[in-house]
Amino acid sequence: MSLSREDLDMSGELSGQNDYINYTVLMPPTPDNQPATSAPTESKPTTRFASESQGKEEGGSSGGKGVQRRMSVMKSPNNKSMLLRTQTGDFDHNRWLFETKGTYGIGNAFWQDQDDYNGEGGVSMSDFLDKPWKPLTRKVKVPPGVLSPYRLLILIRLVALFFFLIWRWRNPNPDAIWLWALSIICESWFAFSWLLDILPKLNPINRATDLAALHDKFEQSSPSNPTGRSDLPGVDIFVSTADPEKEPPLVTANTILSILACDYPVEKLSVYISDDGGAILTFEAMAEAVQFAEVWVPFCRKHNIEPRNPDSYFNLKTDPTKNKKLRDFVKDRRWIKREYDEFKVRVNGLPERIRKRSEMHNQKEEMKENKLAQEKDGGSTPQDPINVTKATWMADGTHWPGTWLNSGADHAKGDHAGILQVMTKVPEPDPVMGHPDEKSLDFTGVDIRLPMFAYVSREKRPGYDHNKKAGAMNALVRASAILSNGPFILNLDCDHYIYNSLAIKEGMCFMMDRGGDRICYIQFPQRFEGIDPSDRYANHNTVFFDGSMRALDGLQGPVYVGTGCMFRRYALYGFNPPRANDYLGMFGQVKTQAQEIRPRTSDEEDLETEPLNHPDLNLPQKFGNSTMFNESIAVAEFQGRPLADHMSVKNGRPPGALIMPRQPLDAHTVAEAIAVISCWYEDKTEWGDRIGWIYGSVTEDVVTGYRMHNRGWRSVYCVTKRDAFRGTAPINLTDRLHQVLRWATGSVEIFFSRNNPLLATRRLKFLQRIAYLNVGFYPFTSIFLVVYCFLPALSLFSGQFIVQSLDIEFLFYLLIITLTLTLISLLEVKWSGISLEEFWRNEQFWLIGGSSAHLAAVLQGLLKVTAGIEISFTLTSKSAGEDEDDIYADLYLVKWTSLFLVPLTIMIVNLVAVVIGFSRTVYSVIPQWSKLMGGLFFSFWVLAHMYPFAKGLMGRRGRVPTIVYVWSGLTSIILSLLWISISPPDENNTSGGSVQI
Repeated sequence: MSLSREDLDMSGELSGQNDYINYTVLMPPTPDNQPATSAPTESKPTTRFASESQGKEEGGSSGGKGVQRRMSVMKSPNNKSMLLRTQTGDFDHNRWLFETKGTYGIGNAFWQDQDDYNGEGGVSMSDFLDKPWKPLTRKVKVPPGVLSPYRLLILIRLVALFFFLIWRWRNPNPDAIWLWALSIICESWFAFSWLLDILPKLNPINRATDLAALHDKFEQSSPSNPTGRSDLPGVDIFVSTADPEKEPPLVTANTILSILACDYPVEKLSVYISDDGGAILTFEAMAEAVQFAEVWVPFCRKHNIEPRNPDSYFNLKTDPTKNKKLRDFVKDRRWIKREYDEFKVRVNGLPERIRKRSEMHNQKEEMKENKLAQEKDGGSTPQDPINVTKATWMADGTHWPGTWLNSGADHAKGDHAGILQVMTKVPEPDPVMGHPDEKSLDFTGVDIRLPMFAYVSREKRPGYDHNKKAGAMNALVRASAILSNGPFILNLDCDHYIYNSLAIKEGMCFMMDRGGDRICYIQFPQRFEGIDPSDRYANHNTVFFDGSMRALDGLQGPVYVGTGCMFRRYALYGFNPPRANDYLGMFGQVKTQAQEIRPRTSDEEDLETEPLNHPDLNLPQKFGNSTMFNESIAVAEFQGRPLADHMSVKNGRPPGALIMPRQPLDAHTVAEAIAVISCWYEDKTEWGDRIGWIYGSVTEDVVTGYRMHNRGWRSVYCVTKRDAFRGTAPINLTDRLHQVLRWATGSVEIFFSRNNPLLATRRLKFLQRIAYLNVGFYPFTSIFLVVYCFLPALSLFSGQFIVQSLDIEFLFYLLIITLTLTLISLLEVKWSGISLEEFWRNEQFWLIGGSSAHLAAVLQGLLKVTAGIEISFTLTSKSAGEDEDDIYADLYLVKWTSLFLVPLTIMIVNLVAVVIGFSRTVYSVIPQWSKLMGGLFFSFWVLAHMYPFAKGLMGRRGRVPTIVYVWSGLTSIILSLLWISISPPDENNTSGGSVQI
């Protein structure tokens, strides 16, 4: 049936431009719309692609004019044009005309299997199964109802601070000019510090991933991937450890087991552990872990276990049978639990077993030497005792090439050979299914393969600077490039295990999505276990991980924080991104396409007139003398590209390029990997300067991430619904302060180095530059914070205040600033998802850490820069825990350290000042209550922030250590004598200047 403009009344208001186009509606012939015929007709196709002649023949005269119908044909050379999609890739439902023959007809819900619907040039079910292109990730913006007031309040507070500081500078206190000067200087710095902290938080965002779309794109059969093998890129996972005494091997083994069992294609996963101490205890613990993994990993895959760290799984407080449907789960769990208990006993018994084995072999060696000496002397016993080197022996009866229990030449922590041991071979490219009696469990239909796992301990020799953890990570980068060359690298600390088995796929969604080729790393938030319920010392650090890091994700990306980070190997090599932008103008408001940096030839390097690029933008050239490593760089870059499955994907790779199986390792490849972890390999190269983890800073993680951002790369913050990784954190006050001290020291080093963001390139966004500037500036706030914490006490001692009087203008400004700060904090809690208690704990520890660890870091950094003197803050005394069964026993340990001196002094001084100030006001002839209330308010503000510090000093049952009493007494006496000498009692002064007794 054909309709045209003349057949329709289109004169109404709803008519539009396209309403007057002639169009054809196809009504297929069915028994209820055909004229009655007595003679059978020749069977003809009844699809909607029938010929035009068919319609003319079927219009018989017996039906009269009212039943005559005219059939038309779609005049397209390709009948599948009806299935053409729109430019966005969505299915165009407006162009689809349904057909019915008394059944369901044709559609993507049901497909009738008849030849009538599959004629030559017709459509088939595969046309409906061809899904439109879908992105792998999406941005979830903060609701405008939260973000807009948040930004407005920041602006209001900024204006209020500006006018408040102007008023403070114009209205000094002539009665206490020194008190006014100290306070206004500190307040000006606090305003500047707050501005550095709040500006990068103007654009927080959230992100979501689509794991189903990732599976459809990379792990389904397609014309380019007929076998259905995974087309995902390879991932190399690095785990670092250094000392088995401080980092128990059982904890490291559980981390390795969680990695081996993660949900990622087995043939694309490679695991490396860096043992920087070269300890045989760690080596044999890893061998035990691999043996247990042969049953633990298939068990996790069979029953979909979460988490896949056995220690954490068996310590869960929830019902283990929840959502488990297989009947043999209880039996399997009981058996695997017994196997894990035996595994723990074997690992815990390794030190004693290694010691006894070494003693036995050393005795044999001593007996053998004595026997040889007797034979040489004609059977007589030698008079001089024979000294045999006390070696450490492996289970196969050979010397351990690493660090011995009794250190000797070539076998000490800083002097041993390089070790590389591949403990599990390269897995088969296709799944290997288990059997009913596999290791006493029924693994029928379960893939029993294990990822490749290698133990690495780089060579160490005296006279070389090994650069601590950064040097160990760079050695792993080179060794892994030779053995597996995964285009992406995930680094974890030995106590951070995979809590979400899909975490790697979640991160891969960002790397493989449109524009993912510009992402240098994916940073996951750090989550911790074993923290006391009240989180006394803000160990969870949620204000940073859920607040600041989300906000940075809306700029150029979060900073790298050391663990739980997935790197693009090509970016780690120091190369520039495929596309970058320059941000010009005072505030980076002018965005232009950055010019491509080309490598400079030797002739250009000799020309002095040649303009130089920023050092971070020059391309790396000196990777070392390994040909195999240099050839792997281009391969890693290509394999790390996203799929070129859409016109908007730039710098992509063709589908199916990564389905080829990996080649098995040979002796030559392993020998090359051992060569690149030697201590001399980095000589005359750019490792640590431009390539890999950057050397020269305690916080090598922040510097490494900064260098990548400085080249124009972007990073992404991946917050998963189920925590991606979990680890441990120090809950003891002393350990926590020393951890913060290390971070703050690294920040001071950054400020005084070439990594200062003030010297950054134009590729760093303005607000991203401000964020990095805050990283280097925040320790210096401790100087002004300590002074400001003493001001309330000085005010109470002197009877004066920072202002001459509490007039209405001062109180109005104070009210506006405090109220806006409170509302800003509430809105930040709203969009970040943290709790008010966590926010308050963070504020408390900010003052505790700022008056102790941050101040020490500034002192240490200044001495190092000016005089080259390095100061280490070590523990001076330690008390043992009383209850070993209490998981929070370490919280109550009191370990005295010099970092306690300043905050303890602040507490004592303010307490003494409260008593003196209150007594002076009460016994004064003319009490000045306004000045007392001002001083008391700020003193209680300081003491409220110091409350967790006081609890940490009092231990489990409020028993204060003797040194606290001694220090309190000495401080009180010194303060009293000092104040008497400065302001002696005066009989004529009874207005509050002194206390008369």
